[in-house]
Amino acid sequence: MNRPGPLWAAAGTGIQVGAAMVATRYVVDAAGPGSLGFLRYLIGLACLAPALWLRPWRRIAARELLPIGLLGIGQFAALIVLLNYSLLHIPAARASLLFSTFPLMTMTLSALGGRERFTPAKIGGALLTFAGVAIALGGAAITAEPQHGSAWLGTVAALGAALCGAVCSISYAPYVARYSALPVTAFAMFVAVLALAGVAAAEGLFTAWPAFKAGEVSAIVFIGVSSGIGFFLWVYALGNAPPTLVTIFLGLGPVTAALGGTLLLGEPLPVAALLGLACVLAGLWLALKPAAQTE
Repeated sequence: MNRPGPLWAAAGTGIQVGAAMVATRYVVDAAGPGSLGFLRYLIGLACLAPALWLRPWRRIAARELLPIGLLGIGQFAALIVLLNYSLLHIPAARASLLFSTFPLMTMTLSALGGRERFTPAKIGGALLTFAGVAIALGGAAITAEPQHGSAWLGTVAALGAALCGAVCSISYAPYVARYSALPVTAFAMFVAVLALAGVAAAEGLFTAWPAFKAGEVSAIVFIGVSSGIGFFLWVYALGNAPPTLVTIFLGLGPVTAALGGTLLLGEPLPVAALLGLACVLAGLWLALKPAAQTE
């Protein structure tokens, strides 16, 4: 990579995902997985609207509206609903660990599709970031039992979210190259909001509006605003860098969540989080070495 911009964008998204996961765990019981996803991307879309209105952009061809819309449903609707659903059944630490298989799935699918090839550095980088997430989350990611729900369903949902994201991540590049990241992100998110409206309606969001507390409203607004910015950066990064490199930065998410508990909630600083962060950074360094990026 000669341009650092897409990788900085990927790093910003990784941090945003971790912060949003903490907020999601706080509010998902009050909103429901589909309703929270709907509110999240409705707010995110509203954040993108001014930039979309003011900045000239190329109109998306009619024949490509359907595939971009399907990517939006997969990336912004199915993935989030599955991940939110997993948090209803398994501890956040375990969901984060399972979701961190995202880069490994992306690398495998990208290689099978001929977009990238396996290299020792890429494989080692992806495995190091996964190990870093496992260390940062500690034993709770494996041993903690859910207080309610089915651990089996939660596990399948978290892995399904990672697979869904991996499939979508390797498909954005040609559309971003033709139309730029902003209109692609906005249209994909718009279609996702329409799809999520149906899920939210089934959960009763429009018939009995939840009585959110002030803290829950703040969490939803934060999730929505950060997601609008974060997923624009995500699509921009996927359109300008190899998908494996972009998704490896998601290893920063669980570490951010672990450290966020110390900075925001006054929890003790876990030594495991620092060791995990060191592993994640080592994995990123290994994957970003010039030799690792030879296609």
